[in-house]
Amino acid sequence: MKALDEWIIDLRRQFHRDPELSFNEYRTQERIISVLEELGIKCKRIADTGVIADLYGKGPGPCIAVRSDTDALAAVEKQTEFNKDYISENPGVMHACGHDGHMAIVLGLARLLQEQRNSFNGSVRLIFQPAEEVPPGGAARIIGEGGLEGVDAVIGLHIFGNVDVGVINLRPGPFMASSNRFTVKIFGKGGHHSIPEYCVDPIAIAAEFISSLKSGISEKIGPSDYVLGFGTVNSGEQFNRTPDEVEIVGSFRTFSDEDTGIIETSMSSLLDSLMEAYSYNSHAGTPSYELDVQYGYPVLYNDPAFTEKATGLLQSIFLKVNPEANAIFGAEDFACYLQEVPGMYAIVGTRNVEKGILEGNHSSSFDIDEDILMIGVRLLHTLALDFLKDPGAYLK
Repeated sequence: MKALDEWIIDLRRQFHRDPELSFNEYRTQERIISVLEELGIKCKRIADTGVIADLYGKGPGPCIAVRSDTDALAAVEKQTEFNKDYISENPGVMHACGHDGHMAIVLGLARLLQEQRNSFNGSVRLIFQPAEEVPPGGAARIIGEGGLEGVDAVIGLHIFGNVDVGVINLRPGPFMASSNRFTVKIFGKGGHHSIPEYCVDPIAIAAEFISSLKSGISEKIGPSDYVLGFGTVNSGEQFNRTPDEVEIVGSFRTFSDEDTGIIETSMSSLLDSLMEAYSYNSHAGTPSYELDVQYGYPVLYNDPAFTEKATGLLQSIFLKVNPEANAIFGAEDFACYLQEVPGMYAIVGTRNVEKGILEGNHSSSFDIDEDILMIGVRLLHTLALDFLKDPGAYLK
């Protein structure tokens, strides 16, 4: 068998050539199963296109789960100086977020632990999860189908293109944001522009809502604690007619459930006041609205005790560990696992100026410095074995 570093690079390129969209990762699933069976590791299908496997040591003990996501994105990959040997062969689909690397890393971990299975007690559960990219995501399916049963802790990582190569970012507590979608429908009364007294203009109301919402929220939440944006505003069919309704769709992200509640309440309060302000015209009647908030992935919360112990260990081995990384507004359904069991999520940087690897995640030219694959294997291997040796140090 090839040396481990060459083996995982080859695996990563196989996955990269054959990307599949969320909940359609059938060939990916078969490839993962084939590799695990070749290593002598029993596995089973879960969540339609996912895979889980338990790797047992020499005796009983705790269980730690290690998760990789498996899905790709709808994107047309550009030919670059790096990817000529492994560019996507599936038009319009691309591993533009590093999940190909995540799978290779966790399979590399599987090979290493299988070779060392007589040197530790306990077990490691490998979770290859579909559909991270599209809410409600695959994590909830994995959990709902028993994928965390018997698990004492969970760890995972993500490759980031805007973090320097080899840097390991982590922090205790909130590390990645929740992601929520909102839809506002404002109902007025349509009519000809020549008779505004018989109309209630929903576009005017929508304009005030859009221009006023953030200032109202910022009185209650610090500007670095949330982001909110408007994605689409749709209304009207005729240039000289006031339309009957407007639909506004957007999203917001926070680092706490409390702030999520504040934003939702702020939207409702502002809309209530606007409905009252535009109810002055007895000829036209009163406006009304509907507000629908769809909650996506929750806040990713790294267990403080687990993260503190892991940080000290990683700093003793790796040169570039940043234990106080800024929380980021990206969202990840790994957060769902951390709501069930203690654990930690880390970010591994791949940006390498010297090699010209500069693109951020989701770029059609995204690529990774493949040297970081072994960093990922070592990171997960170190944490998994140390947890199995002394789980109490992580679960205070």
